[in-house]
Amino acid sequence: MKSVKLVSVTFVLALLCCAAHSQVGRRLNEAAGRAAERAATNQTERRTEDAVNKGIDAIFDGNQNQNQQQGQQQQQSQQQQQAPPPAETPVAAPVQTDNNPSLPAGGQTPQQGGMTAAEMAYARNDFVPGDEIIFEDDVTREKMGEFPSQWDLLMGSAEVANIGGLQCIYLEPSTHIAPLMKNMKNFLPDVYTIELDFWQNDGHVTGEPPWQNYQLLLYDERGSYDDVQSEVIGIVFGEGRVGCWYKTPSGDVRESNVDNIPGNLNAWNRFSFSFNQRALKVYINGVRIINIPNAAGAKYFTIHKNQYENHKGAVSNIRVAKGAVPLYDRMMSDGKFITYGITFDVGKSTIKPESMGEINRIVTLMKEKPELKFSVEGHTDSTGSAANNQTLSEARSQAVVDKLVGLGIARDRLKAAGKGQTSPIADNGTDEGRAKNRRMEFVKI
Repeated sequence: MKSVKLVSVTFVLALLCCAAHSQVGRRLNEAAGRAAERAATNQTERRTEDAVNKGIDAIFDGNQNQNQQQGQQQQQSQQQQQAPPPAETPVAAPVQTDNNPSLPAGGQTPQQGGMTAAEMAYARNDFVPGDEIIFEDDVTREKMGEFPSQWDLLMGSAEVANIGGLQCIYLEPSTHIAPLMKNMKNFLPDVYTIELDFWQNDGHVTGEPPWQNYQLLLYDERGSYDDVQSEVIGIVFGEGRVGCWYKTPSGDVRESNVDNIPGNLNAWNRFSFSFNQRALKVYINGVRIINIPNAAGAKYFTIHKNQYENHKGAVSNIRVAKGAVPLYDRMMSDGKFITYGITFDVGKSTIKPESMGEINRIVTLMKEKPELKFSVEGHTDSTGSAANNQTLSEARSQAVVDKLVGLGIARDRLKAAGKGQTSPIADNGTDEGRAKNRRMEFVKI
C-alpha cells in the first residue's frame, strides 16, 4: 500500500458562491491561497498539478486505459442500469473473503490468521456502527449519468458513474449535496454513525500528492445550509490528512488536525464518523484518527467536494444509522441482536473488510460468554425472486459462520440459517426499509 504524502492544506471554502461563508471555509480558503501562491512560483509544482488534473480527469471521464476485468465490470454495470433494478444475484457457495473484488488497491495480501491485511486493520478498530438505519444509499439502483435520486443538490454538479469498478456519485469541484429526508433539517439523533466510501486519486509525477479532499459538514437546526451560526462540525478528509473544526456545547470553537494518514491511492477508502451525545470520533479505513470528548450535537449534514484546481471526486455506500447499543445488552433484552455492521458485496456472500470490526466484537463476546450459542440468520430485501434471495441469504449466513469459526469459535456453537425475504422488519417499498431488511441476526439458541 502506498502512503499518501502530507500536503500543506488545512480547510477549503465550504460553501463557495453562497451569501455567508463558514469559519471552516475561511480557514480552508486561506490555506488554499497560500498553496496557490507557492505553486505560482514553483514550476515543478505546476507541472505536478497539471499531471494530477489529467490523471483525475482520465479516471472520471473514462479516458484512462483500464484492465480487461475493470472494463467488463463497467460494461456490465451500464447494461444493468438500462434495465429494471436487478435482483441480488445468488451464489451457490460462500465466496472466499480474500478474493473481495471491492477491496481497495493494496489491500489484497496473503491472509494472516484467516484475515487479509485490510480485515486485520478493521478488526482492531473500535468503531461501532449504529443498529438502526436512518439513511442508506449504495447507488446501485441509480441510472448511469443521472443525478442520484436520494440526494438534493445545493451547489455544483453530480451524477451517477462507475469509478474503479464501483457505482458511485461523481462530484464536480465545489459540489455540495444533502441526503433527501422527510425533515431535511432535523434527522440526526443524539447517538449516530455516518459511513461512506470516497475515491482517492493518484496523479503523481514528481511525488507531490493530489489536491483532492472532501468535507462532511454538520449543522444544528437553527439556520440554512450556508448559515455560519448553524455549522457546528466540519471535517475534511482525503489527501493523507484529516482536519476537524467543531464547536463545544458552550459554543467554543476548536480544531483538531492529523497528518500522514495511511490511505489507498487510485482506490476507494472508507470514512467512518460516530457521535455519542458529545463524543466525536473519526476513522479512515478502520483506523481511528480523531477522538474528541466534548463537541456540540448536530441535526443534519451535507457532503461537499472541495474546489482545488478542478479536481473531481466520488463517494458511494453512504450509510447513516442511529445508536450503538452493546451486543450483549441487545441480546439480553431481545434474545437476539440485529447487526448491520456485517456487509457484503452486492449480490454476493463476499464479506467486506469493514465488517471485521463488528465480527471481532462478536468473537470477543462469544469468548467472554462461552455458554452462548447462536443461529446466524441472514435476511434480504424483496428485490428479485424469493428463490434467489433465499439462496443468497443462506450463502451469506454460512460465510459469517465460516469466518467466526476461522477466528476461533467452535463450529458447534453456531448454526447458519438463511431466511431470505420472508421476515421483513420494515417496508420494502422504500430505500430505508430495504436497507433495514438486509441484515444479519444472531439468535440465541
